[in-house]
Amino acid sequence: MILTRGIGLATRTIRRLGSTLAFVEGQGGNITVASLASLTAASQIGNTISVLVAGSNASSIASQLPKDVVSKVFVAEDSSFDHNAAELITPLVSQVFLDQNFTHFVTPASTVGKNILPRLAAVIDRQPISEITAVKDASTFVRPIYAGNALQTVQTTEPQVLVSVRGTSFEPVKLEGSAAPPVELVTLKEAPASIAEFVNEQLLTSDKPDLGSATRVVSGGRGLKSKENFESLLNPLADKLGAAIGASRAAVDLGFVDNSLQVGQTGKVVAPELYIAVGLSGAIQHLAGMKDSKTIVAINKDEDAPIFSVADIGLVGDIFEVVPELTEKL
Repeated sequence: MILTRGIGLATRTIRRLGSTLAFVEGQGGNITVASLASLTAASQIGNTISVLVAGSNASSIASQLPKDVVSKVFVAEDSSFDHNAAELITPLVSQVFLDQNFTHFVTPASTVGKNILPRLAAVIDRQPISEITAVKDASTFVRPIYAGNALQTVQTTEPQVLVSVRGTSFEPVKLEGSAAPPVELVTLKEAPASIAEFVNEQLLTSDKPDLGSATRVVSGGRGLKSKENFESLLNPLADKLGAAIGASRAAVDLGFVDNSLQVGQTGKVVAPELYIAVGLSGAIQHLAGMKDSKTIVAINKDEDAPIFSVADIGLVGDIFEVVPELTEKL
């Protein structure tokens, strides 16, 4: 009885006094789509929302945020945050979160967010809730388990709630037609011990749409047999469709494409309007990253391939004959 009352009191306190700090990422001077989706999730929690942005272009990012969604922006305009190193960002996040007595922290379930969330949870000794796909209320969330094959409803009794948001499950916040919110400049009070150092980064450059936000994706798997086949078959098809390129983990491990194009449980989670899977068997780990796509087209010579279980349109055939013909007709 005492425990039940305590849980109820904690939940009511969160709802009554709640305030949310959202971490927003910038890329190429713009807010990432995943961050805009996480702001939608934050707004569904029902609290006032403040945002933290960090890096040399933080002020520019802050000016893009809509005042009707965000009440305040904390700006840390420092080039040391440009590469989103979790060892540097986490002390900044925890400083703002604790100094301002926020009850909720929200971040995209991106590579950066997945680095920050557990570190922040360790600093303030709270249990994080990762990759939520729905918000029930300020203390109750839905998240996928078992590689997305089941959904789990989780209710927390923690006084401070830390969540990461699966961006494909929420519509991005619209940026048009709203003034920018007020800004407060923040600096890191005490620089952390130098346990990590940025050396360099090698970014994949492409004239194709970004995989994480593309409305059309052409993805290839082990069935393409080689890097040369992957490029010669999928690139022309993707160009005709204006689509991004994706791949299964098997294709990445075999060296067909860069690992930044991996779709699946250990890669990117995408939900485009159209997803074309070429030579993909449909392992459960891959399905976890793309089965929310609006229309799934599968092309595979094995009629029993698991990919057909989630496909809206399935074509059983030799990909080395079917794909060139499809590209030509397009």
